[in-house]
Amino acid sequence: MIKVIIPIAVMIAIIVIKQIPFIGGKVHYALLAAGAVALLVGGIYHPMDWITAYIDGLNRISWVILIALFGGIYARTQTAMGTMDTVLSASRAAFGHTPKGLYAAGMITLILFGSLLGEGLSAACVAGVLMVGPMRDLGLEPEQISASLVLGGLLGSLCPPMTNGIVLASSLCGADYDTVLKWSFVTVPFCCAVVILFYAFRWIKIKALPEHLIPQEKAGTILKNGISTLVPMLTLVVIMILAYGPWNSTVNTNLITYIWGWLQKLVSGIPFLSGLSNMIVLSLVTVTIIAFCFKKVREYGVGRCIKEGFKDYLPCGAVHACCALMLGGFYAAGLIDVIAEWAVTLNTGLLKLGGAGAMGLMGMITGSQSTSQNVILSFFGPALTATGMTAEAAALAGSHLAMGSQAFPPTDLCTIVVAPLVAGTLGEPCDYVKSMMKSLPGFLFLFGMGILLLFVSPC
Repeated sequence: MIKVIIPIAVMIAIIVIKQIPFIGGKVHYALLAAGAVALLVGGIYHPMDWITAYIDGLNRISWVILIALFGGIYARTQTAMGTMDTVLSASRAAFGHTPKGLYAAGMITLILFGSLLGEGLSAACVAGVLMVGPMRDLGLEPEQISASLVLGGLLGSLCPPMTNGIVLASSLCGADYDTVLKWSFVTVPFCCAVVILFYAFRWIKIKALPEHLIPQEKAGTILKNGISTLVPMLTLVVIMILAYGPWNSTVNTNLITYIWGWLQKLVSGIPFLSGLSNMIVLSLVTVTIIAFCFKKVREYGVGRCIKEGFKDYLPCGAVHACCALMLGGFYAAGLIDVIAEWAVTLNTGLLKLGGAGAMGLMGMITGSQSTSQNVILSFFGPALTATGMTAEAAALAGSHLAMGSQAFPPTDLCTIVVAPLVAGTLGEPCDYVKSMMKSLPGFLFLFGMGILLLFVSPC
């Protein structure tokens, strides 16, 4: 077991001890160092073996990389089309006739865009700007507004269909993504509903809406006028429904297999390119191509969408590139098997609580759900499956734990970005520490759901 402890200790030390020259506090170097140390303690020294391990790691997360990349390009097309404006206006018209309803409409819109963009910070920044003014008119303090934007964006990024957290968890645990996704359609919306209700009744105190916030048009009219902006988004929703409907066990209604079946066969077995066969990747490619056909997107620039989407992916891509060496190194050195063998000797309850606590601590330190998963779940997941828990249940629980813990104080990166945005929009101070504390109950609930899923496994 010492062979496992050494690379993990090195990785955590680099992340936590920021005083280490040059590499201290930097996740990228921590992941690379962990992979390198794992290979060394495993007795793997030949450079070609290291390259082979790295390629294996890239291949294991290829579909995660491609989802993030194509997701960024798709998100840019939706911004160009004005999809967000249509959805926000329709949500306000449908739910925003009361103060609490208007708050819920804004949160639902944030969650929707977080789910379709797959990235909470983007949703909080892009869609959130439109909600700062109305939320201020509802009587919310700047810190409450910031907390709301962070809650909506991050909860949405865990929501199906474009859920990076569940994609990554499934990859690290070796789980069947389709199964995990089906259950996330139950657990994540439930968490979202509880959080929205909690904050709406806790914060919204005014009894009537200001006149200028009362929707003038009906939701149906807004949707009718803006239906063209919704075509790619609705196509994605339809694809998901047809692909994951319960009737698929008897009749295949998965459009992707009909449209892209030839490509899935072509890339099958090819290192890295096999990630193109993933259902979500091909769904994103499909709706992005559809979006490119619209005049607004062409006027904005197809090349510009691709360029900006790729640029948005780069920070995430750097983490993926480093994670590949760590993942490949642990598999090449046989450390995943060592963890599994060790896990069966532990008390199951202790393992689950200890692992959940480790993910909470890592999220608190780094402010990143992907780091929490890469650092902890990559070992915690195999350990759970070794105790008899299914890989799908481990992935579902792990994704909730990681998403909740990344917003714990003091390193909630999303709040650190959003709070100044709110302050600039309002022209008032917005304390990011107070904002973190106000959003904490919602994220603790999400984290608690993850712990519950460890003990009550639905899949």
